[in-house]
Amino acid sequence: MGRAALHGHAPSDGPGSPALPGSWISRNIVAEVATYSYLIAMRTVGVKSLKDRLSEYLRLVAAGETVLVTQRDRVVAELRPPAPGRSEVVEDAVLAEALRSGWLRAPLLSHEGPPPRLPVMSSNELDMALEESREDR
Repeated sequence: MGRAALHGHAPSDGPGSPALPGSWISRNIVAEVATYSYLIAMRTVGVKSLKDRLSEYLRLVAAGETVLVTQRDRVVAELRPPAPGRSEVVEDAVLAEALRSGWLRAPLLSHEGPPPRLPVMSSNELDMALEESREDR
């Protein structure tokens, strides 16, 4: 398609052709546009409606839909399901995001199982330590 066609000027269709503006565009370009099956239907909701029916829209998002939030016919936010691999537990997701962003670092050495316990006093040693601390009073 030439530049003239893109700007709404049709190549000469010959004498007697209608001279309606845009008629050539509507006959030729619109026929080449993708059909509805290529377009993704996406829900949009205004901020006020979202506040009124937040639970309903959250159920839709949890089911996999993406919802565009608009304010005065302008998209201001997008609600979408969590990315694949994101944990459902908030604390895990926050820790993972902290590691990705770099404000938290993973431990250098990883041990299997819990960390080793510090030695614990025997009951006799504990009794003696208590007696010593009470003598000072």
